[in-house]
Amino acid sequence: MFTVNKSRSPETPGRPCETEVALYRWVAENGRMDAALAARELGLTMAELESAVTSLTDLGLLRPESDDPAMLRPVNPDLVAAVVTTSIESAIRTQQAELHTIREHFANLRDHYRKSVSRLPVLGIEILPGPQEVRAALTMASQQCAHEVLACQPGGSRSPEVLQEALPRDTAMLARGVRIRTLYHHTARFNGPSQEYVATLSARGAEYRTRHQLFGRLIVFDRALAFIPQAGDTWGAVVIREPSTVSYLCDMFEQEWSQATPFSNAAADGLDLVAKDIDRTILRLLAAGMKDATIARRIGMSLRTARRHIADIMETLGAESRFQAGVLAARQGLLDEEPQHSASVD
Repeated sequence: MFTVNKSRSPETPGRPCETEVALYRWVAENGRMDAALAARELGLTMAELESAVTSLTDLGLLRPESDDPAMLRPVNPDLVAAVVTTSIESAIRTQQAELHTIREHFANLRDHYRKSVSRLPVLGIEILPGPQEVRAALTMASQQCAHEVLACQPGGSRSPEVLQEALPRDTAMLARGVRIRTLYHHTARFNGPSQEYVATLSARGAEYRTRHQLFGRLIVFDRALAFIPQAGDTWGAVVIREPSTVSYLCDMFEQEWSQATPFSNAAADGLDLVAKDIDRTILRLLAAGMKDATIARRIGMSLRTARRHIADIMETLGAESRFQAGVLAARQGLLDEEPQHSASVD
């Protein structure tokens, strides 16, 4: 005997309820409509049964026999669903077409927006594609600088030509009372031209400090105009005037400056002591799993020189692999932090 759960929520228009589904199933299985028998087996009153028959007939799920209108037969529900959903599908297609039209209208405005943004000076970004444009922009910025220059110059050495070009520019700024602070890698203390340059301008008031690792090349004029390298293997630069970005770069510089040590001649500090200091940094980077090229770049050393240091370190430790070198160095306490020279933040 079929039983129907009569507790249900209000019916959804165009969708048979539970009672109607049970009656449709009963008719489909019995092949004919017997009201009294259906009501008894489904546990329905005659009023409930008549209501369900009317709903199924209105939906098109039950249809009278042509030769005997009193007899009802089930109709293929897929055909009925196709009829019921036609209007809904038509409405969906209309809305999709409207949605596509709206997107097309707004997409037509995209190029106009991009062109306007590319012309906005408020973005404060300018690309200098080559070294000539970079040198010209640096010269102009130094001539207009009135208060301060912050510079981070990674690498163990700077070419004499570059230093010779920068000398009169920096000298002129110092003569005007501009404060110049520059960060170098520790390895710059081994470079003769860099030592001479630092000694010359230090005597005129410039300040120089060094660190084992630096964040990258940076020059900032009057905390308002910043130069950073262009991405890729180019000699171009990106000029930044946007205040928040420039302020962020200045904060990065100040953090590095506060941890750096005054620039000094490696020979005066003792070559062995300085070399051990550098080897300790290389060991930390090795233990961190960095590759030779990355280590060389991080400490401002040529790849060839960095590999020679790495080979010497591994030979000294008796290590056959980078991992073993890191383990042996840790056991011997060689990865401990080195003593920091006091360097107050000016």
